[in-house]
Amino acid sequence: MQTPLSILQQYWQHTAFRGRQEAIIQAVLDGKDTLALLPTGGGKSVCYQIPALLKEGLCLVISPLIALMKDQLNNLEKKGIPSLAIHSGMTQYEAKQTLQKAAYGNYKFLYVSPERLETRLFKEYLPALNINLLAVDEAHCISQWGYDFRPSYLRIIHLKNNLSCSVPVLALTASATPVVQQDIIDKLQLDNPAVFRQPFTRPNISYSVFKVDSKLNKLLEILQNVQGSGIVYCKTRRQTKDIAKLLSQHSMTANCYHAGLSGEERNVRQQAWIDNKLRVMVCTNAFGMGIDKPDVRTVIHFDVPDCLENYYQEAGRAGRDGKRAFAVLLYHSKDESELKAFPLLRFPTIDAIKNVYQHLCDFLEIPVGIGEDNYYNFDLKTFVTNFKLDIHLVINSIKALEQEGYFTFNESIFLPAQIGFTADRFLLDEFQQSHPQYEPIIKCLLRTYEGIYDNRVSVSEKQIARLTGVKETAARQQLQQLQAFGILEYLQQKETPQIHFLHNRASAKYLIINYESYAQRKQEYTCRVEQMLQYLHLENTCRSTFISKYFGDNESTHCAVCDNCIAQRSLHISKEEFDKITTHILHLIPSHGIDIKQLKSASACFNRSKFWKVLNYLQQERKIKSINGIVQLA
Repeated sequence: MQTPLSILQQYWQHTAFRGRQEAIIQAVLDGKDTLALLPTGGGKSVCYQIPALLKEGLCLVISPLIALMKDQLNNLEKKGIPSLAIHSGMTQYEAKQTLQKAAYGNYKFLYVSPERLETRLFKEYLPALNINLLAVDEAHCISQWGYDFRPSYLRIIHLKNNLSCSVPVLALTASATPVVQQDIIDKLQLDNPAVFRQPFTRPNISYSVFKVDSKLNKLLEILQNVQGSGIVYCKTRRQTKDIAKLLSQHSMTANCYHAGLSGEERNVRQQAWIDNKLRVMVCTNAFGMGIDKPDVRTVIHFDVPDCLENYYQEAGRAGRDGKRAFAVLLYHSKDESELKAFPLLRFPTIDAIKNVYQHLCDFLEIPVGIGEDNYYNFDLKTFVTNFKLDIHLVINSIKALEQEGYFTFNESIFLPAQIGFTADRFLLDEFQQSHPQYEPIIKCLLRTYEGIYDNRVSVSEKQIARLTGVKETAARQQLQQLQAFGILEYLQQKETPQIHFLHNRASAKYLIINYESYAQRKQEYTCRVEQMLQYLHLENTCRSTFISKYFGDNESTHCAVCDNCIAQRSLHISKEEFDKITTHILHLIPSHGIDIKQLKSASACFNRSKFWKVLNYLQQERKIKSINGIVQLA
């Protein structure tokens, strides 16, 4: 008889579970609804994959990102575990084929994007799916009080209500505050759930924050002192290019990664970094999802994230091998002022949002009452230029409209080429006789892609070119020509940013936005920004403990390896004494400054070495500065 441990050993080649994995798996096997909070790198997927393999039937996994689905499918395929996925990039025919396989084939996992849950096709096949477990990945997306709310997740409850009451629900997330945790339970209607919270501390990660005049100089200093693989997170694509170029000039193998690159180029660069052919990846937050590279020694944030959820998740990509790693955040005064202004920028006025919606629909040439379930190429730069709009206003208005459920916007979507024959058999045979040069590509399509004659299916232009022995550009030209002849319909591969309308275009003046929820989300966001500012300014508090408490883990102890813990330890004085000397020094310094000898004389009541250590610490933290022997407040 197989057990969770024997499955782990058979498919994962691990001899033991990590953290709370085994307890979570047992709760699911016992049929309990379960909420599991496992920090980044905590092995969330094992918690639903193992119980699903031990049970009869199919595990339905709700996942928000196509890239994450593909990553999981690839991993399961390597283990010889049959799995399927349905996502927004598939045709109706392909989705139907996949559901037929899931219903009548020997498959263990079906990954579904939340947008697909309420389609007529999915509802039609749902009763035929022998679902043994509903796993909700990135479950924090269901909470509008969370940092990554997605309205499509609210559809999960309708799915759950259509399943047998004996099907347990496992909700998984890496980062959720206590408020969001309760909201997940409420929105998914988890029945007396077992709740597992793995400690949020990562004992091997040293968190540090540096307020600096030159971020570039500090970045170089860190990477020169800490060897090994690294990630540098930046706010803009331009920054990623510039910094990668700078690091290369200093003899470091580095490259940039952002959503503006083609899917193929992103994959090439990512693989080079995973294989250690590239030491440093300089990237936007488009990088990192689903990547489990264990030997990352440094994660450096060149810009300040707007919330601790994002920071913790990104910083947590360091040191997954359990060895010492460093998570460093760089900032200067300008970053603080920008962070404080974020809530106003992030939440535009309702009128501003409606105005952007109007311009957007005009730009995409979508008439009122049209657009549902259509994808539109969207060039953000051209849109902003044409309508003379502020780019931050546009981005944040789009996010607000997404959260109201009008459409989804994806900067890095990949939609494969799609082909369907429009000519009947007689016309097709006649055409091949009169145009023999097209016969090889027509036969290739018919032999390679099942159902292509009667349905539009996804194809690979690269594969077609290889099978017909021509260059990819030539294959595309032939397909375009066949479309011009009326033989087939050819939709070319898309990698440009896409807007997917979930409903028909509404008149902007009648656009419904729930103002009360919108205002509440703004308030919650303001609180998250304030917590991030607090993190920047921590002095005598362990950074790891601060992060843990933010996520509701009040049992963590000082990490002893963050910058604040190291500073406290090196002083060899109690917190009370440290605070007392600090207050004394700062109180003695007038606005015009004080001679260092005077300051030293006036502090004779304190131990000399402790006085100097506190003084040096205050100078390093830029609380004070010394110019020609005169100590001044910074």
